[in-house]
Amino acid sequence: MEKVLLIEDDLDMQSLIIDYLGNYDFEVHAYDKPKVALEVLQHSSEQYAVIVLDLMLPQIDGFDVCKKIREFSFVPIIISSARGELSDKILCYECGADDYLAKPYEPRELVLRINAILRRTSSDVLKVGDFEIDAAKREVKVEGYSIELTQVEYDLLDLLVKNRGKVLSREVLSNGVNGIEYHSNDRAIDMHISNLRYKIGDTPKAPKYIKSVWGIGYKFIG
Repeated sequence: MEKVLLIEDDLDMQSLIIDYLGNYDFEVHAYDKPKVALEVLQHSSEQYAVIVLDLMLPQIDGFDVCKKIREFSFVPIIISSARGELSDKILCYECGADDYLAKPYEPRELVLRINAILRRTSSDVLKVGDFEIDAAKREVKVEGYSIELTQVEYDLLDLLVKNRGKVLSREVLSNGVNGIEYHSNDRAIDMHISNLRYKIGDTPKAPKYIKSVWGIGYKFIG
């Protein structure tokens, strides 16, 4: 079941979307306060397939929410708004949105837009910054050059990249990677991260891709 993050302060509209998308096997996590939604998106372990974002929100304008999301996430964003001016639509795309749906609309149209985005993003090749990660072949390229990784190194990189901008503890990394057992007093994760950094041309003193977070773990910043 694909998960949808809905940021919408109209509670009637929110309820309608939750019920309708539920009929099409989408699990909707809805928030009416954008600051809370941003906190959840950045720090939760939930993996969302798409974000449905209203523009007219309390606390933070939807344009700014969209830009903030793009600072740490590549999850596709569908703007859902009553603001239908061409200039608003253009600005949405400039802020990093993937689609724009003007209110009022039939809920069925939202389902079609979500499915269209899912088809476009269903490729096994994940492209993030300098990296191309081919899940089917378990191959990694950096700046177009293939690099040889062990299974553990590949899994670590894949987990970090998919959680770009989030700090992942050593325990979380261990639990998400086959072949590593977590012990609070050992440095197995640190050893594998060190080997991974060497292969992708990164350094702990001047990190370009993987940043150490003292006392916690690591996060991908590339």
